[in-house]
Amino acid sequence: MAAKLIIAPEVERDLAEASAWYESRRAGLGEEFLSCVDACISAILRMPEMQAIVYKQYRRALARRFPYAVFYEHEAKTVTVYAVLHGSRDPERWRHRLP
Repeated sequence: MAAKLIIAPEVERDLAEASAWYESRRAGLGEEFLSCVDACISAILRMPEMQAIVYKQYRRALARRFPYAVFYEHEAKTVTVYAVLHGSRDPERWRHRLP
């Protein structure tokens, strides 16, 4: 059974900025980026505990093809995504979003 998904408001901004950047490089690339992130999140929902814990109870999954990571928490059949960030970003940046 898939977990319930909660996406933090900052994630929408992360995705919009990254998608716009890729789209400015090549038409359709922004949509491809969003599809890869969507596939990553779908995999997380199917098996949320498969990814390693990277900080306290928070986990990280890597998107295919694009250098982005999805940072999330799995608790009581719920997955909460806190950030979708480029791999070269400061790892502390996503931790500031945690409750």
